[in-house]
Amino acid sequence: MHLSDFDYSLPSELIAQQPAAERTASRLLHVRADGSLADLRFPDVVGLIGARDVLVVNDTRVIKARLHGRKDSGGEVEVLVERVLDAHRALAMVRASKPPRVGRRLRLADAIDAEVIARHGEFFELAFAGDAVLDALAKHGEVPLPPYITHEAIDEDESRYQTVYAKVPGAVAAPTAGLHFDEPLLSSLRERGVRIATVTLHVGAGTFLPVRVDDVSQHVMHSEWYSVPSETVAAIEDARAGGGKVVSVGTTTLRALEAAGASGTLVAGTDETRLFIVPGYRFNVVDRLVTNFHLPKSTLLMLVSAFAGREAIRRAYEHAVAERYRFFSYGDAMLLERQ
Repeated sequence: MHLSDFDYSLPSELIAQQPAAERTASRLLHVRADGSLADLRFPDVVGLIGARDVLVVNDTRVIKARLHGRKDSGGEVEVLVERVLDAHRALAMVRASKPPRVGRRLRLADAIDAEVIARHGEFFELAFAGDAVLDALAKHGEVPLPPYITHEAIDEDESRYQTVYAKVPGAVAAPTAGLHFDEPLLSSLRERGVRIATVTLHVGAGTFLPVRVDDVSQHVMHSEWYSVPSETVAAIEDARAGGGKVVSVGTTTLRALEAAGASGTLVAGTDETRLFIVPGYRFNVVDRLVTNFHLPKSTLLMLVSAFAGREAIRRAYEHAVAERYRFFSYGDAMLLERQ
């Protein structure tokens, strides 16, 4: 497979720059198992999820991972924290006219002193002085909106670029399929009998990195930390025993579940995953997927093509463009059935 196999044309005006007025006000494109399409509103998802099903969400919480500042040499820098390693160390992407050398000191947000102590490929290891990393980011960081959202983060983004069930701090990008759910809709699902379970996968800054090889089999995924609780494994086993399906909210939830179930048996625990899902992958856990529309040539577009079928996804995206759906993080949603 070539990178060009996962390309499509998208008018820039279809890239959503703001969230919908209400979380559930987005549209929903249902891609059925036979490839047929249905144009719906997101609240219609309640009637499409069975009473015996289990809905699994990613409860990671987005941290204010972006910082601006200067090197001790005077040059401007932009830091995007990839992950917090311990109380005072973090792995980060650093944008500057010249990459900072090991030993270089940074002054961030006019309040934080950090030192570059190592380089790991495209990421820099930073040691933060004073406050713990998470505390410093909470006080002085900015919401790390994706690069295709062109406005500076504002107060609205602090709440809307976060799911209503976000709990465990550590993500630098939102699990955006979850942004469509509000508490009344979740309550409606519970009243229907749907069980809601959680995993945690901290979405890293690597999610913004492009695929740089034409032969997609040569691409190496960035590593992400995940945790699958024993309660979630039990909920999935109960759903299966009762004839229900596993509905994943988002590709991050799916990757956590499939990584934990790679052996064929879903196992609770905490680990790192570099799972790269492309057409031909055999899914062991997830039956249905709620997801947003993804960037051309992205690993996430490859994942949904593996899940629902390349031709079905190609037709669905052509339809979505023609019908003026809104794309990417603040855009509309899809419900995919596993092929």
